[in-house]
Amino acid sequence: MTSTTDTLAPRGGHAGSARHQGLPMAGLLALAMAGFITVLTEALPAGVLPAMSADLGVSEALVGQLVTLYAIGSLATAIPLTIATQGWRRRPLLLIAVGGFAVVNLVTALSTSYALTLAARFLAGVFAGLLWALLSGFATRMVPEHLKGRAIAVAMVGIPLALSLGIPAGTFLGNVVGWRVAFGIMSGLTLILIGWVLAKVPDFPGQAAERRLPVAAVFMLPGIRPVLFVTLAFALAQNLLYTYIAPFVVPAGLARAIDVVLLVFGTAALAGIWITGVLIDRWLRALVLASTVLFAVAAAALGLWGDVAAVVYAGVGLWGLSYGGIATLLQTALRHAAGDAGDVAQSMIVTVWNIAIAGGGLAGGIVLETAGVAVMPWLLVALLVPTLLVAWQAKRHGFPPAAPRV
Repeated sequence: MTSTTDTLAPRGGHAGSARHQGLPMAGLLALAMAGFITVLTEALPAGVLPAMSADLGVSEALVGQLVTLYAIGSLATAIPLTIATQGWRRRPLLLIAVGGFAVVNLVTALSTSYALTLAARFLAGVFAGLLWALLSGFATRMVPEHLKGRAIAVAMVGIPLALSLGIPAGTFLGNVVGWRVAFGIMSGLTLILIGWVLAKVPDFPGQAAERRLPVAAVFMLPGIRPVLFVTLAFALAQNLLYTYIAPFVVPAGLARAIDVVLLVFGTAALAGIWITGVLIDRWLRALVLASTVLFAVAAAALGLWGDVAAVVYAGVGLWGLSYGGIATLLQTALRHAAGDAGDVAQSMIVTVWNIAIAGGGLAGGIVLETAGVAVMPWLLVALLVPTLLVAWQAKRHGFPPAAPRV
């Protein structure tokens, strides 16, 4: 189902010819850059935690709550903000979200108050929730129907790039020249992105009032609930392992090689999103099932032979391959299921994803302190088996096979 607003010409004339010539890469990469900055803003405090703790005069545990407040900001506001702004033109709304990152990162860089920094992080999460609800909608409205999945894949490439390159580079930079400089640089990059969006991302109208659905009605649309369940379970498994990867690799003697382990993960994730971008418009269902199976196999291998370095590297590689394209796959599936209510549905997936981030950190910490790291892979398997079953059963709505081309 296509939104009526998709039939309206965007302002500025940037996308008209792109509809006939393939992917408008400049605009899609601007969206990817927005995602890159969002993920980097979210995770950087964890990489420079000791330095922030010393400068702000609080414990490292309290600095860790800067990540928690970011997630809470997204979790609490993504749905209500998306509903409140459904009628707004899309590019000004995107610019508000992007510009918000320039402000909050600058405030973080300059702040000497923990309370002010905490408030800035909450607002950063608010802007992130709004931005994530917008990105896939922009990507799909910039291209014809048969390229929508591939367009989302390009727009989402900022996520694995941030995980594999941005966060390690930002952490290194923060530890060498100071965490404040790192946040200041992110703010400067955001200003460049604003110009990029103005130049290359077309504007689109908001949704007419008579076509809007309430949240409860969107939630009850066929296919929405299976996609949200798969998102929650997969993302919870992902965050359980990613958050506690450092203690997890200790039995294999890789405590000092965590950067290499994360590089393997990031490289495999990039390969995963490339494969997804090539195949998504024809094989979305198969890719979702394959990603879930690969992650489960990797978790089982890590559970059986987690003390063998070679198996850890191989398992992390499979895990990265399965994760690279999953955000693209799930957002594409949800947008297909939601039709005209795509942006509201995307705000739901943002909320569910942030629940998984918070839940993964909490549940993983409890497991680590009680049962120990050896139990972690089997917890992942316990999450991924029902994930696979739900995805498999959602053949009619949620994860249908591709319609044959005519």
